[in-house]
Amino acid sequence: MPKSLLKVDAHSHVYPDKIAEKATASVGQFYNVEMTGDGSVEGYLKAQTDADISYSIIMSVALKPEYVTSINNFIASQAEQNPTMIGFATIHPDFDDIESEVDRAISLGLKGFKIHPDSQQVNADDPRLMRFYEVIAGRLPLIIHAGDYRYDYSHPRRIREILHAFPNLAVNAAHFGGWSVYDLAVEYLENENCYMDVSSAQQWLGVRRVRELIEIYGAKRILFGSDYPMASPVAEMERFNANLLDEYSRELILGRNAESFLGFELSS
Repeated sequence: MPKSLLKVDAHSHVYPDKIAEKATASVGQFYNVEMTGDGSVEGYLKAQTDADISYSIIMSVALKPEYVTSINNFIASQAEQNPTMIGFATIHPDFDDIESEVDRAISLGLKGFKIHPDSQQVNADDPRLMRFYEVIAGRLPLIIHAGDYRYDYSHPRRIREILHAFPNLAVNAAHFGGWSVYDLAVEYLENENCYMDVSSAQQWLGVRRVRELIEIYGAKRILFGSDYPMASPVAEMERFNANLLDEYSRELILGRNAESFLGFELSS
């Protein structure tokens, strides 16, 4: 019997039930888009099953330093309860003891970190965050929201500065390296050492441009991601399949690159 294809959603967000609706609406307002999911763990698990996704990297973002601990506790608890979920911690540049929280995140079983410079209103290469990257480099991978035509916080040039400063830091520069500024991402990140996910990009770029970007960066650097609850994992998988990539590229993007990014193997 042939081995099933490993499929990893490398970019999804979930929230506690009591705040899921409010948190999801807030993200929609920030980007002026209509959200497709409700942001709940239950909602995501259903979508994960419907999209035939094997594993999902789940995360949330701390907009204030006092939210860090509770968010990390929540994400860790969901990953522990749901074996198909891989939890990523959050951090805030003003958190009092970043080193201790990194150690605590590891003890909780969290497998990486996610930051969002635009919503956290901090330059991606701010000295406080550079100290954080130094702490996690070589220990845990990082997902960083990249790009926004309205802000400079996560400009691809800042992502490049991070990559040059910490060559042993595994980075997913999300949204093809520059949400809404995809051409700038090519300019600054085409030849850099980082991964990129396709989340919050496919529905706006279309099949032709997505194929072009995969060819520019190379299939070995690309990760599948839905950005739930902004987009539906089912719809995002359908969009990805429309690219008609060769089987080797599909295998890399849908799962094997995620294993390399995470630093450990996943069962199919």
